[in-house]
Amino acid sequence: MTQLSQHQNDFDSAPVQRLRDDLALALRAAAHHGLAEGVCNHFSIELPDGTGRFLLNPRGLLWSEVQGDDIVLVDGEGNALAGRHAVEPTAMFIHAAIHRLCGQACVLHTHMPYATALTLTSDRLLDTTLSQNAMRFHGRAAADTHYNGLALDASEGERIARAMGGADVAFLGNHGVVVCGARIDHAYDDLYYLERACMAQVIAQSTGRALVPVDAAIALQVRDQTLGERLQSELFFEALRRTL
Repeated sequence: MTQLSQHQNDFDSAPVQRLRDDLALALRAAAHHGLAEGVCNHFSIELPDGTGRFLLNPRGLLWSEVQGDDIVLVDGEGNALAGRHAVEPTAMFIHAAIHRLCGQACVLHTHMPYATALTLTSDRLLDTTLSQNAMRFHGRAAADTHYNGLALDASEGERIARAMGGADVAFLGNHGVVVCGARIDHAYDDLYYLERACMAQVIAQSTGRALVPVDAAIALQVRDQTLGERLQSELFFEALRRTL
């Protein structure tokens, strides 16, 4: 069997088809929740076989129209291995670097409006001691404050990955956000609630009134409570599967 046919066989296998369907669902959900931007931005999930290959959304399709059959399989160098669509260059460079250097299985990158708005401020990121939704990210978020233009080469993708420093969430200055996780349903739940937390902070700041944070120990407690039981994340994703 040739290497190309092996990639295609793996791509068509039942476990990978399920991953493709879940990744497509996450993309459609993000469009439904107003987190998409044109045909830009990218979601990926690494195959659990240790080969460094990962699934990625195709170039040129709206997230709202993506189905499992549209997903593309690429290698750690960003080369397309299987699938009927092309992939966008910045997707390959950013995602390949984060999968490889950060060891993250699922990588979701968006320019969702409220989170991106916070990357434009002097603080650069969410205050995780404000809303309950924000507290789930306490100690899990990093800021990459050095905007360096489009990620059109491997070195820029690697710079972004290193700036994350092992964090699950990265606020990319003047750019957008990256949310990572071990599973698609858990990562999407974090993405959704990250935007809700950022929205609450932006709205609260817009009132001009003083904000009232909680003690960092409470924020840490809420984070641990949230991450200690992810059934709610899984139920949310299954509800999206039924309704989208």
